[in-house]
Amino acid sequence: MRPSHAATRRRTLRLAVTLLAAALANTPSLAAQNTAAKSTAKPAASQSLPAALNRIREADIKRELYALAGDAMRGREAGTPDELRASAWIVDRLREIGVTPMGQDGTYYQWFNMTRTRVSTVSSFARLNNDTLAVWRDFIPLGNRGLDVSGPVLWLDNANDSTVNVQGRVVAVPVITPNRASIRTTVNSEDVRYANAALAATQQRFARRGALALILVADSITNAAFDGLASLRLRGTYDVNDAAPRFAGQPRYLAPLPPVLNVTTPVNGTPPAFLVRSSRAQLLRNAPQGSIQLRLEQFETPSVNIVGVIRGTDPVLRNEYVLYSAHQDHDGVRYVMDGDSVWAGADDNATGSVALLASARAFMAQKPKRSVLFVYHGAEERGLLGSRYHAQHPVVPLTNIVAVLNGEMMGRNSPDSASLLGVQPPHRNSTDLVEHALRANALTGRFALDSLWDRPTHPEGWYFRSDHVPYARLEVPSVMYTSNLHPDYHTPRDKPERIDYGKLTRMTRWMYLTGWFVANAPARPRIDPDFRLER
Repeated sequence: MRPSHAATRRRTLRLAVTLLAAALANTPSLAAQNTAAKSTAKPAASQSLPAALNRIREADIKRELYALAGDAMRGREAGTPDELRASAWIVDRLREIGVTPMGQDGTYYQWFNMTRTRVSTVSSFARLNNDTLAVWRDFIPLGNRGLDVSGPVLWLDNANDSTVNVQGRVVAVPVITPNRASIRTTVNSEDVRYANAALAATQQRFARRGALALILVADSITNAAFDGLASLRLRGTYDVNDAAPRFAGQPRYLAPLPPVLNVTTPVNGTPPAFLVRSSRAQLLRNAPQGSIQLRLEQFETPSVNIVGVIRGTDPVLRNEYVLYSAHQDHDGVRYVMDGDSVWAGADDNATGSVALLASARAFMAQKPKRSVLFVYHGAEERGLLGSRYHAQHPVVPLTNIVAVLNGEMMGRNSPDSASLLGVQPPHRNSTDLVEHALRANALTGRFALDSLWDRPTHPEGWYFRSDHVPYARLEVPSVMYTSNLHPDYHTPRDKPERIDYGKLTRMTRWMYLTGWFVANAPARPRIDPDFRLER
């Protein structure tokens, strides 16, 4: 039985306030070209530019980004005091600017519980004969499921050898060298990217061959990545109850933990797999008896959205809202790369976060007809949890939100190019909104718009990885402003000193001016007919 909403809220608030106090105490034309091309939108007369555009200043943006993405914030990982410390810092800035709180109980905060499911370190282990292996230290489960599997180990020298009958066997095999084209060029360290590609390629070799389980033995590069892989995978999975979907068919409510799977017959598809260090190879060659026990644990941790509003001047239109969106969390303290373990998230997404502060200053100096809602979504890195929650539980009626302008990673790569995601079908859900954005670009950033990242065929699937998605799926006109991924993405190298502050200022002005146009337009942006956000 699920607890009542009121009881859950009280419990969440008590735990959140406790963590927050601890955090504070420790604070030291529409079709964009297939390749980059200059926007062809015609500039409007100069008097269409609000005077407050000049309130968006590079010096303010740089100062605040260094504070939010500094090492003292410890990477702002969701569900930790570090995310709450960063959230409190943002609230202080909104209060200084004069933005009115729109969260719970007269505050800026909208609390929600993340549900985390992970492999238990207490009740999970593996054995090879009399040798006991500790999870995450000696072996890494390549899945998040409770299971029991045992049997004699069959050693294979080569995963590409399909002549050996592996039916009903626990198979040990070295990882294969992946095809270079399958190795990602962004996210994490080079050895981790290689290792993930090697693991996936090796597992694919055994799909539907009938093995009970796979014990994959690291090569030299995967061995070097072992601790990093463990640090990333031990966190498990995260979700939030009663939330809007990110993908079609995603349920609103979480399913209970699945029963422990007793693997005595081959599973349908790819068998469960585990990575061990290269030092275990000799033992595995001697065909030991192997057994693996995994158990899951599940618990809730509070995260938070930050919500504020600047009320519009028109007595009727002020009841409609332009929503400015960003996320304040990042990846926290993780494994060491080049002597640094703080994954600071300067571009991801301190850039979007400070862009909202700069836009708020401009809107306070010159208020538009419609109201402007600023939403910092918590736990974006855990699966768009904050935006999914707010889209389901908006602080104003969802039908009164006329547009969502989402800023995500806005300060890197070429100074003269950027992307507007949601500019072309199937991602475009409002031609009206895109026209406002193209006009604003012609008057501010004048970026060449690269449409490749907005294609449903792009291998990164970038459109579906930020906080505009739950709103777009609920048919709120939505776009995303971004300068796209880069090799420092989700590494400790994403630091404030690597941001192009001139570009970020221009991106911020572009995003702000789009909202200004929408907030003062006689009519709200329309949803395109027959819009369906599917691949």
